[in-house]
Amino acid sequence: MALRESEAIVLRTYPMREADLLVTLLTRVEGKVRGVARSAKKSKRRFGGALEPLTYVRAFYDVRERQELVRLDACEVLESPLASEVSYARAVGLGHIAELLDELLPDREANDAVFRLTLSVLQVLTGEDIWMPVTYFELWLTRLVGFLPELTECVVCGRNLNGSRAYFHALADGLMCAEDKRLASSEISSESRTLAAKIFRAPVDSLAGVAWPKAQGADLRKFLIQILQRHIEKKLLTAGMLEKISSSRSDESG
Repeated sequence: MALRESEAIVLRTYPMREADLLVTLLTRVEGKVRGVARSAKKSKRRFGGALEPLTYVRAFYDVRERQELVRLDACEVLESPLASEVSYARAVGLGHIAELLDELLPDREANDAVFRLTLSVLQVLTGEDIWMPVTYFELWLTRLVGFLPELTECVVCGRNLNGSRAYFHALADGLMCAEDKRLASSEISSESRTLAAKIFRAPVDSLAGVAWPKAQGADLRKFLIQILQRHIEKKLLTAGMLEKISSSRSDESG
């Protein structure tokens, strides 16, 4: 066995036997790793609150030859989402990020760009105004895992869509012009396509503090979720939960 050390983000934990936990970590060194934290429910010294989802930690773990699961020895908290109040909307937003990472990333494949994206988004997902960081994360993650189609041309005829109406369908890749759209397609506004281009040019912290109601970019998020669900071939539980969150007072007044 070799003890390894890495910065990591806790994605999920599951009870395993009486006091153990099965933990999924996104490590900076090795990508997504699954392991067993022995007596984690009892050992405050080794784990404490370090295994709460989306906690940024320094993880120490043993890798065993020919075994899929590592043995998680200890975790040191570097930053915790519990340091600020966790509203229902924020809890769903955090859960959404964890679910996307767990479902989309392969095991044991390091991706520093995704790791840095996650840390930067968690820095601004601190209150009830979740829609900017959620939209930012969905768009960039879809791009970084290679699933984002070209947003400026029709996937069918190749026509430039800048200044034109554009549509997408749950069973089709890419955007389509008005002439080539399928039945039951949804429209994505030019404002949302402009918003996507802005997101790719701006760090997430530069967008923090700006009013961002739920309706802003809603069609873009729908488009991205359809892409991701098609590729993983399953529904994302947290996507449905996000849809059910009502607009905040600031959204309604805006």
